[in-house]
Amino acid sequence: MYDYDLLILGSGPAGQRAAVQAAKLGKRVAIVERQRMVGGVCLHTGTVPSKTFREAVLSLTHVPTLASGTPVERPRPTMEDLLHRVNQVVQRELDVIARQLSRNGVDLIMGSAQFSDPHTVAIFGGALERQATAEFILVASGSIPAPPPITSKNGCIITSDEIITMEKLPKSLAVIGGGVIGVEYASMFAELGVEVALVDRHPRPLEFCDEEIIDELIHQMRQKRVTFRLGEDVKSIVEQADGTGVEIELQSGKRIAVDLVLYSIGRLGATAEMALDKAGLTADNRGRLKVNAQFQTEVSHISAAGDVIGFPALASTSSEQGRLAVCAMFGVEAKPTPSGFPYGIYAIPEISMVGATEQELTASKTPYEVGMARYSEIARGQILGDSSGFFKMIFHRETRALLGVHCIGTQATELIHIGQAVMSLGGGLDYFLETVFNYPTLAECYKVAAYHAANHLNAVRSAEESVAGAPPK
Repeated sequence: MYDYDLLILGSGPAGQRAAVQAAKLGKRVAIVERQRMVGGVCLHTGTVPSKTFREAVLSLTHVPTLASGTPVERPRPTMEDLLHRVNQVVQRELDVIARQLSRNGVDLIMGSAQFSDPHTVAIFGGALERQATAEFILVASGSIPAPPPITSKNGCIITSDEIITMEKLPKSLAVIGGGVIGVEYASMFAELGVEVALVDRHPRPLEFCDEEIIDELIHQMRQKRVTFRLGEDVKSIVEQADGTGVEIELQSGKRIAVDLVLYSIGRLGATAEMALDKAGLTADNRGRLKVNAQFQTEVSHISAAGDVIGFPALASTSSEQGRLAVCAMFGVEAKPTPSGFPYGIYAIPEISMVGATEQELTASKTPYEVGMARYSEIARGQILGDSSGFFKMIFHRETRALLGVHCIGTQATELIHIGQAVMSLGGGLDYFLETVFNYPTLAECYKVAAYHAANHLNAVRSAEESVAGAPPK
């Protein structure tokens, strides 16, 4: 009756995982991809390029020292140097994804998809315009950057999509937006010696993160000469007539003149050109689709997963959403994604977190205790040359259960998974006090922070017992 059992619109993490899962169930599967190559935004302009760019920045700007202790002079890298590594990684990942889909018998149709009716998609722009029908459809079209308020005539106002097409490094850069993408690129360009100003209307960037962690991030970025304009709204953005730069005027009257502006005010679901109404679907004002716990839209045989459904919009969670959506479609029992998934923010330095923040626990009046460790007191931190890293764990004061882990510093995104596993398995303070970790490793942070928290809990308990046993006044 249909060409396919499942038709997937988009080949990013959600679409890839969904396709493979459906193929493993013996279903006829096809992916429609609007770009020239598979991988979606994640591979071509988002996660993979930006994180590879970061590693290239670190490797090309790290200054070795001679035996005498004198730093070795190293020329400033060019965009060509930086993007060479990015292109290598993207191509290798592209090959891996293409082979995986081919190995599982997934058909790949290149072109832009538009709904003709709830079970039919018209595909335009590829080698051959055609229609495809399916019993089930998964919208995994990802997201696009919110467009700047003016169209750049000289290429001086860009979004994150254009970073990997830049031909040269600017001398100065203004980043508008203090979200994850804005902070990541602001820190990377600052590491390259670019004069960076970060503008955001909120009083602090990354407001969902632990405040102490963000304070440390701001401190380290300021040491790289980043200027923060927080709590400031942009009044106007004007390109200079000679095409040499941009002037930004803030509502407060401040003016910023820079060579380049990176506009990073969130992302929109990539659904505007899909003719959703013909399928009975409606997107919100940011192009996102609403789904239920089984990732079904208001049209039950059409599901959605990944960035197109909004928060948390992570490659890791999108991949799992795609798998779970397919399991729900075809009646395969699957456990829902645990709530304790980790965040990774690949700024310089990197940040990672899992679980609750102190602000959240304070607001909910949950009794807690904090244990801290600094890389400066960890042997591995000294070996890596990172003395500014900072690590903290939060425990329930009464049950001693682990409630949250937060870290800023080298390999923070790798280190966080130990805490994630312990939280998922219902562990707490006693696990860290009793467990032996390899030495020297950054995992020692868990032991140091656990003892720190235990000492505080013991002090509180002693004080309570002292008060309880004291004679009445």
